[in-house]
Amino acid sequence: MVDVLVVAPHPDDAELGMGGTIRLMLDRGLAVGVLDLTDGEPTPLGSPEIRARETDAATRALGLPWRENLGLPNRRLRATLDARARLAAVFRRTRPRWLFAPHWIDAHPDHVAATRLTEAARFWSKLTKCDLPGEPWHPERIYHYACVHLRRVSRPAFVVDVSATWEAKRRSLACYASQFPPSAPSPTVLERVAAADAWWGATIGTSHGEPFWSREPIALRGFADLF
Repeated sequence: MVDVLVVAPHPDDAELGMGGTIRLMLDRGLAVGVLDLTDGEPTPLGSPEIRARETDAATRALGLPWRENLGLPNRRLRATLDARARLAAVFRRTRPRWLFAPHWIDAHPDHVAATRLTEAARFWSKLTKCDLPGEPWHPERIYHYACVHLRRVSRPAFVVDVSATWEAKRRSLACYASQFPPSAPSPTVLERVAAADAWWGATIGTSHGEPFWSREPIALRGFADLF
């Protein structure tokens, strides 16, 4: 069981979009898991075996206690009924309070499909009188993180200060050498991620930040964490 489940289309998406926030939540005692929907392959320099080793290393770098792969097809990810049932079964097994998925507008079809699938599976996971395994469960909230293919950026619902955990994010991303080779022309993906996180941090008066969106109202019981 986890408090937070991050749904990622491919290995490395969770780290790219919210690696600092994941480490921050872990530091504050939350149980956080990542579910990769696909193995992310094929890619020019990767293979399923290489990607699995890199994912294991990144998981250790962030200190994640739980991570699984749903085994859906990369590049052909679709919000099918079968995929919805498989994901809903994971929600019922892990029973997260909060879900995180990619922003619903994205240039990568897999990212858009992942969010549609997450939202549909969230609804299905609460159903009774169905053939899904486990007991019904409905995650309270779903939030959305930015993936590197997001090109249309709207005002986020909130930005998390990840200044204290950004180095852990950097270390986790460095594990994906097949996806982010150090020899790539500048600006590399990792350089662009660092610049974006620095910019989001600047918007809230910190060194690094990660933005999040919500299609649902966000409930507050107090203002202690607002600054």
